[in-house]
Amino acid sequence: MMTRGLGATGFFLASVVCFSGLLRADEKRKPQYEYANILVPTATADERKLQRVSVQLASDYLDQGTLAWNGRRGCVTCHTNGTYMTARPALTPYLGKPPEEIRTFFVNQLKEKQSTEQAKLLDGVGPAQVIYIAAGLAEWDTHVNKELSTETEQALALMFDLQLDSGTWGSEGCWPPYESSPYHLATVAAMATAMAPTVLDNLEDGEQWAAIARLKNYLRTQRPPHDYGRVLLLWTATRMPGLLDNDQKQKLVDLIWQHQRNDGGWSIRTFAKPESWGHGNRAEKLRSEPEFGNPPSDGHQTGLAIMVLRKAGIDAKDPRVQRGLRWLLANQRESGRWWTRSLNTDGYHFITYSGTAFPLLALFLCDSLPARL
Repeated sequence: MMTRGLGATGFFLASVVCFSGLLRADEKRKPQYEYANILVPTATADERKLQRVSVQLASDYLDQGTLAWNGRRGCVTCHTNGTYMTARPALTPYLGKPPEEIRTFFVNQLKEKQSTEQAKLLDGVGPAQVIYIAAGLAEWDTHVNKELSTETEQALALMFDLQLDSGTWGSEGCWPPYESSPYHLATVAAMATAMAPTVLDNLEDGEQWAAIARLKNYLRTQRPPHDYGRVLLLWTATRMPGLLDNDQKQKLVDLIWQHQRNDGGWSIRTFAKPESWGHGNRAEKLRSEPEFGNPPSDGHQTGLAIMVLRKAGIDAKDPRVQRGLRWLLANQRESGRWWTRSLNTDGYHFITYSGTAFPLLALFLCDSLPARL
C-alpha cells in the first residue's frame, strides 16, 4: 500500500497516492503529515483494521512522518521525531539501521541550540526539545553506533545546563502527554543519561555528577502527577540502577495491571483525571468525549504498558501480557497506525505516532513480530 524510494536528498518519498484509498469523499481534513511527495492522511477512529500485522506499513509510517515533520516544521517535537529517535533505534536488529539523515537532522538541531542564548532555550518548549535531542542521540548511540558520540556528550551537557535547582526542567504545561509536565521531562532526561553508553559508568564528582544526583532526588521525592507519570517512573527505573527498590517497582507493576481493560489493552485516559494533564486545560475536551465514561484501549498506552512491563522483567508468556499482545495484533489499521485519540484536539491526532512506535517495540520485546524474510 505504501512505496518507498531514495531520492536525491536521501529522503524516503512516499507516493501521494499511497494512502488515497484510505480517504473517503467526506474526509476534507488536512493530512496528518505532508511534505514534498510525502502525504499521510488524517488519523481517524473508524479506519479499517488489518487482518494481520504489517510491520512494513508501520515502519513506513514512522519514517515518513518524521521525514515530513523535519522537512515541513524544521524542529524537534516530542510527539513525532522525538518519539522516532527514542524508539526506532531499538528496532534496528529487526528493521535495520534507521535513515542516517534523521540523526543528521538532530545533530544540526543540537548545533542550532548550542548557538542560542540560554534565556531563549529556557523559554517555552526549549527544554523539552533539548532533552529529546539528547535522548534521541543517546538511543542512537546505544543501538546503532554502540559507542558514545561527541554529539551525545554535548547534548547531555547542554541539557544539564538548563536544569533547574529542583532537579527537573521547565515545561509549558500544554499538549499532554508530552509537553505538559516537568515530571515527564525529568523521566526522559534520566533515561537519556542512563542510556548513553558509558556515561553512568564513568561519572566522577563534578558538575554532571551533581546534576544527575539532583535529577535522581527529584524523581525519588516528587509525587508523580498521575498514574501515567508512575508508568514513566517505572520505565526510568528499569534503566537507571538504584532509582527505586524492588518493592517500589512491584507496586508500579501492580498499578499497570490494575489499569488493564477487559479486552486486554490499556487506555491512556484511565491513567489520569482530565484535570491532571498539564494545567488541566484539556479537561473540558476530555470530559465531553462520547467515550469518557468507558474509554477504549488504544495503541499508545497498550504498547507503552507492555514495553514497560517487559523492561521490568515480566515474562512475555504471562497470560496478561499475552492478552495485551492479542489486542495489538488485532487492532492495527490499514495505514499502519494503531489508533489513539489525541488528548488535545480532534484534528491531527499526533499521538497515533507514538501509538504506532510503542506497539512495534512491545511486539518486538515479546518476540511477537513476524519473521523477516
